[in-house]
Amino acid sequence: MVQNEGQCAQCMVKIKFCGREDGAAPAFCSTKLYPDEIAKAMTEYEKPDIRQFARNASLQEAECYIDRSAIPAYKFPVKPRVQEIIEFSRKMGYKKLGVAFCGGLHKEANVFCKILEDHGFDVVSVMCKVGRVDKDMIGIGPDERVRIGKPESMCNPIAQAEVLNAAETDFNILLGLCVGHDSLFIKYSQAMVTVFAVKDRAMGHNPLAAIYTYDSYCERFKQDRLKKVDVVE
Repeated sequence: MVQNEGQCAQCMVKIKFCGREDGAAPAFCSTKLYPDEIAKAMTEYEKPDIRQFARNASLQEAECYIDRSAIPAYKFPVKPRVQEIIEFSRKMGYKKLGVAFCGGLHKEANVFCKILEDHGFDVVSVMCKVGRVDKDMIGIGPDERVRIGKPESMCNPIAQAEVLNAAETDFNILLGLCVGHDSLFIKYSQAMVTVFAVKDRAMGHNPLAAIYTYDSYCERFKQDRLKKVDVVE
């Protein structure tokens, strides 16, 4: 653990200082350690467009639960993420949505885009292999390909972003891009970006499954189990 830096994931305090004024704060509490950075962030929310976006995101969060006024209080979530994306986009007044997807989830992208269109949005979709640029372009050799020794188009997230930029989409949605490719898309997208689903080949695109099975099927990730033989490339 790095001293004097935020380690929120390590906080096991039940009543946290970040949630309540009378809450407890460990030495590595980010709320305590970064007052200047937090103050700087607060000035961003004063910008009308950012304030509206943040406000609608917070409203969407609350609306995912029903019976919020029940006593005693309890959480009753009812909305899947696809519904949240539709409702949030309407709150923001978005008309044209962009979908950047992985070719490995083409069927899912087809259904997802149909749902968005059925709910009144104009949808522009672009697949990861757009441009048909060989992996030679980024220095990928014959033995470094998914299909060794075969011609192979590179994933092209920058081009995906530029296609949606050209289409002047109001809001872009990621569906199944690889680790790193998603980062490049977010960097080059002019519109705000959200994620519908991420790529996880081994877990059926549910990466939290590895966390939920940390004490069983995925115990190989534990420190005392880390061995060279555990790393499968």
